[in-house]
Amino acid sequence: MRVREGGVELSVPGERTATEGVDEDVFFNPDQELNRDLTVAVLRAYRDREPRAETYLDATAATGVRGIRAAADGWTVTLCDRDPEAAEFCEENLARNDLSGDVVAGDANVLMHRETFDVVDLDPFGTPVPFADAAVRSAGNLLCVTATDTAPLCGAHFRAGVRRYGAVPRNTEYHAEMGLRVLVSALVRTAARYDRAASPVFSHATRHYARTYLELESGAGTADDAVDELGYVHHCPECLYREHARGLVADPPDGCPNCGSDQRLSAGPIWLGPLHETGFVRAVGGAVDDGMGTAEAARGLCSTLAAELDRPTHYDQHRLCKVWGRPATAMDEFLDALRAAGYEASRTHYGGTTFETDADVAEIRAATGEDPSSSAG
Repeated sequence: MRVREGGVELSVPGERTATEGVDEDVFFNPDQELNRDLTVAVLRAYRDREPRAETYLDATAATGVRGIRAAADGWTVTLCDRDPEAAEFCEENLARNDLSGDVVAGDANVLMHRETFDVVDLDPFGTPVPFADAAVRSAGNLLCVTATDTAPLCGAHFRAGVRRYGAVPRNTEYHAEMGLRVLVSALVRTAARYDRAASPVFSHATRHYARTYLELESGAGTADDAVDELGYVHHCPECLYREHARGLVADPPDGCPNCGSDQRLSAGPIWLGPLHETGFVRAVGGAVDDGMGTAEAARGLCSTLAAELDRPTHYDQHRLCKVWGRPATAMDEFLDALRAAGYEASRTHYGGTTFETDADVAEIRAATGEDPSSSAG
């Protein structure tokens, strides 16, 4: 069947059922349109940042939609997929839109070990880890990565998360952020093995996937600096207190300093640094155009990201109020109370009741209307 997206027309397979771990058919996911619209906007913003960036690899192309849209936006593109049927879709879709580009029917890892590109985009089915080593060596400037295996990333499938990402994930109320920070950690550590620093300039966790854009810089010193942004979060499941500490060796406290519980969960090494650059996020929002099918949602996401405090980790107001045994108030009122008490506070893109603040759990509770010493919990 044929679809239109972002000003291009595409021939795509008919609707099929996708199951995690099954990757036998060429797959087009219409639910990823926001992801792809933002990719085009990021590419535009990055071209302004680095005018010499010209070449773009869609490393796991399937129908070629990402590469086709990048080509339509002026990039010199290569589309790669090991499935011969996918390569045929890519060739057809380039021709359908009167665009030029190279199509490689083969293993993306082989191609990335052989050639370099200014921008490498990994949007595989499931985990991007099997492509990560080749990708950080192939990408000259920017590495774009999607992970759809959110259950392993956030700790719901604990052992799979440990195996794939070389970290201990924990399934908490901030599970989407946990997954995003586990993903960035794995990519930063992979890049560091090749004396390259990977720094996130734009990241988001939306619905069933995590997406990050990492600017790459060569040099052992800069790679060390990136590794220094890794560390652990220590989380209390009883009162939801958490703290974080940088370093590759976990050193959890003996008990929760807030409620005294000994039920402590440690997650890491995860990325503790910023997940985006605020100025770049604003530039991405400005690069979204009205012809994009998700323009309103894309601009809204960029606006929220630009206002986020971007510190580990966010809270869920409803979850806190449930632990405290009190009804939730309006979010604006809740955040205004934190600010009035002298704390920073912002909404986050992870959900309508999520927020970030420099206050700890006890300070949040006191600032928003209840003295923590007045009741248990």
